[in-house]
Amino acid sequence: MLAAIGQLAAVFVGIPSLIYLAVQIREQTKERRLSAVNALTVQWGDLTKALHDSAEFSAIFLRGIQSFDDLDPVSKLRFSAFFNRFFKNFQAMYFSHCDGFLGDASWGEIERTLSDFIAYPGLQQWWRTRRHWHTEEFARVVDAVIAKGEKPKAYSTYDLREITKQSDK
Repeated sequence: MLAAIGQLAAVFVGIPSLIYLAVQIREQTKERRLSAVNALTVQWGDLTKALHDSAEFSAIFLRGIQSFDDLDPVSKLRFSAFFNRFFKNFQAMYFSHCDGFLGDASWGEIERTLSDFIAYPGLQQWWRTRRHWHTEEFARVVDAVIAKGEKPKAYSTYDLREITKQSDK
């Protein structure tokens, strides 16, 4: 009889402990998820800072998305270094989504951004030269976006011909 009472007491003590443990694990998972998303957001902000901090690089960026092949070697190097970081960031976001740290809505936003950029012919030229620097799984994601054949529209309201004319002078 005492053994049965002891077992019953253990159940009443054990169940709340298990519930408490489950709640703590859920909260820690939520915190890790938020921390991962915040880290990716900070990396993204640091990356895009190059565009608003340097008019010279912004011009390279706008010329490069039109034609990577037409850039001079130094501009190709700068454009390539920027987009290598850019795509490594996209890749980290993709795997964060696959691991459940980044929700579907957030990944959808990122995928639309990636689609806007990779639609430009210069970026596709660059991608062909650097695809092998990324995981095969992520490379297939980018290739699938390219295969959709969307028209470049991220900078469609900008007069990009003007940038090309200025660089030719």
